[in-house]
Amino acid sequence: MAWHDRTSFDRIEEQTGLNEAAVIRIMRRELKPRSFRLWRERVAGRVTKHRKLFKRQTRDPKYGIDQDAATDSD
Repeated sequence: MAWHDRTSFDRIEEQTGLNEAAVIRIMRRELKPRSFRLWRERVAGRVTKHRKLFKRQTRDPKYGIDQDAATDSD
């Protein structure tokens, strides 16, 4: 779940009970060092990994994101 870019940390916590820090610890332990670094670079600051940021961004028309994209389908 955490590897998928569109699954927010909030959704992961709802389904597994693991907060963002716990997910990061698991990913660090389970992935190869290079894979972990690439994953962290990808998700660091990514609005889709944080539901509140994603919803805030979809309300701003300058981003050109359809409001329907804000709904979680994962």
